[in-house]
Amino acid sequence: MVTAAPPLARPLSVRHLGPNWYATVMGTAVVATAGAALPAHIAGLRGVLAGVWVLSLVLLLALLAARSAHWARHREQARAHLLDPAAAPFYGCLAMALLAVGGGALAVGRDVIGLRAAVALDAVLFTLGTAVGLAAAVAVPYLMAVRHRVTPGQATPVWLLPLVAPMVSAAVGPQLVPHLPPGQARRTLLLVCFALFGLSLLATLLMLPLVFARLLTGGPLPLALTPTLFLVLGPLGQSTTAVGAFADVAPGVVPEPYSQGFGALAVLYGVPVMGFALLWFCLAGAHVWRARRQGMRFAMTWWSFTFPVGTCITGAGALGRHTGLVAYAGPAVLLYGVLVAAWGVAVAGTVRGLVRGELLAGPGPAPAVPRPARARTTSGAVR
Repeated sequence: MVTAAPPLARPLSVRHLGPNWYATVMGTAVVATAGAALPAHIAGLRGVLAGVWVLSLVLLLALLAARSAHWARHREQARAHLLDPAAAPFYGCLAMALLAVGGGALAVGRDVIGLRAAVALDAVLFTLGTAVGLAAAVAVPYLMAVRHRVTPGQATPVWLLPLVAPMVSAAVGPQLVPHLPPGQARRTLLLVCFALFGLSLLATLLMLPLVFARLLTGGPLPLALTPTLFLVLGPLGQSTTAVGAFADVAPGVVPEPYSQGFGALAVLYGVPVMGFALLWFCLAGAHVWRARRQGMRFAMTWWSFTFPVGTCITGAGALGRHTGLVAYAGPAVLLYGVLVAAWGVAVAGTVRGLVRGELLAGPGPAPAVPRPARARTTSGAVR
């Protein structure tokens, strides 16, 4: 006799679909763009990467629709996310998802939709992503200061998310420079990207000491948040990618000696920053290994293993181009293997959580609190 499957204890609803879900788009898109940045050329890889990019575009459109429904039907819950110090920083993921898919359109998506459509799509997503990223970079720290009432002991790498979004704009924007008219238009876009680089870099340098101090003085993060330590790799790898992109397009766009200066910056900045990224990768990996041994289970924070690692791959590729050293090829290929494995695990865990009704379910009911027994007098009256 076949019995029907038991109903979900907590039904699925877009009510609890938070902005952190855009990390799935970021993590998928970076598999395509990081693969395109690899120095090794593998037969058939380009077609696979284009397919992955198409998947990221589909995910983006689906999430934009679902999040629009969330705001339309559950506006009070959406406002609650903005006022929650644990959820508000994830609004930076919306900007980075737009930018990641837009950048992937020119990197590999043009093989599917054509160059002209790829340029148009990238231009639209770059504009929207940059606007949303700048808004998040201002609004989220403002809310943290005046509404969230956070303490230093609550600092986590998640706080970096709204500040990193302009750095993603800085890294993907230079791809559009060659497609603009020569002269003022190209120079303006390049210098706007350079300004976004400085904005994000200085803001990150202000926030990162809080995160590092919390880790050293407050002990390890909670198990579910431990994967977010990999988010620190994001501004490191993305900034190295950005300075490499500036150097790629600067000749003929800005006059000398500024053009040569961008080339020098790509190496003099990128090499030490990627050195620190290696240190942090090892430190974060040790914390994750410890947390896993203590029973860390899958959560949406596992998507932190994807996009930040992908930025380190594109950063290593940029250093390989501008130093001429093949030594950067090996780490890039090795990290790409880690990225693909992490993406596969994150996808499997997300699908499994959706099927089980866990990831989109609301908070469970609070446990009942037993009422204290009341004493009675000898006459039977309750005291």
